[in-house]
Amino acid sequence: MKYLDEFSDPELAGRLVDQIRAATSRRWSIMEVCGGQTHSIIRHGIDQLLPDQIEMIHGPGCPVCVTPLEMIDKALDIAARPEVIFCSFGDMLRVPGSSKDLLRIKSEGGDVRVVYSPLDALTIARENPQRQVVFFGIGFETTAPANAMTVYQAKRLGIENFSLLVSHVLVPPAIAAIMESPTCRVQAFLAAGHVCCVMGTDEYPPLTAKYRVPIVVTGFEPLDILEGIRRTVIQLESGRHELENAYPRAVQAQGNIAAKAMLADVFEVTDRIWRGIGMIGRSGWRLSANYREFDAEQRFSVTGIRTPESAICRSGEVLQGLIKPHECAAFGRECTPRNPLGATMVSSEGACAAYYLYRRLEVSHV
Repeated sequence: MKYLDEFSDPELAGRLVDQIRAATSRRWSIMEVCGGQTHSIIRHGIDQLLPDQIEMIHGPGCPVCVTPLEMIDKALDIAARPEVIFCSFGDMLRVPGSSKDLLRIKSEGGDVRVVYSPLDALTIARENPQRQVVFFGIGFETTAPANAMTVYQAKRLGIENFSLLVSHVLVPPAIAAIMESPTCRVQAFLAAGHVCCVMGTDEYPPLTAKYRVPIVVTGFEPLDILEGIRRTVIQLESGRHELENAYPRAVQAQGNIAAKAMLADVFEVTDRIWRGIGMIGRSGWRLSANYREFDAEQRFSVTGIRTPESAICRSGEVLQGLIKPHECAAFGRECTPRNPLGATMVSSEGACAAYYLYRRLEVSHV
């Protein structure tokens, strides 16, 4: 099928692998930021095609995975209230909080609904003026414009029974935090193409200069990823550290100007906790002062909920690239997609789920 098969061509993939092998003379550690890229790498066995000197480190770019445990608990608290219709994308329903998940809340009588757009939640609010309707807005810069538009429309239309539980995070501050970690092993990054479709690429050259790391904007199909790796290796081998756009069919330097204007109006930058990583300064969004009345955390007084991470789950180390999923003793035993301990196992983009699904089941007792 055009635009699908052409980016999965095995002959072209073989040529790219050969070029990567020919260019590689040293050991290099490259982090793919996006969980979608992780899923594609493991699904297609791209990491196993690469020369042994290249290690792919799976980064914190899965939006479900980095949503902090305490934010899940806030969602559970709100969703359990009888006056609330709690709306979410389906991938959040099985993400475990400290004691249960949204599916359990639903089974216990909570009105939890799966929607396909935040605008669907706004429609539900208009149809149920006697109920409070909350949408769980998570994710990176990719999903934020639709959530911003929904809040904008709620204010414009005077829909007062709608609110947004915001857990948006930003990629560039996460890259900076990874590079400043004393345990960092990352030497280059594959940047998430869909994030750059929205935000453009202006934020990345300062990172390449400050941390002296190549950053290559990359898509999600096998050829996209291999081309991103090829360009990254060439930079590493030549001692360069620059931004390159290997996804020009979708990404422009200025990004989506209209989407960025909407984001700047509705949101403002704030500190955010990342699940498994901790607090990263100025790494997320919250509703700006003009839209603060739509903040579900404030409306339902759940700002004080604080929840420690599981002592058994090592998903935080997976998210930081310190271990591979199968190096966690709980992987495939106490922790499976049916009974996940952490979000990296329950999310379809999580590294642990990808390793389990595609049979990377080597069990370690590290």
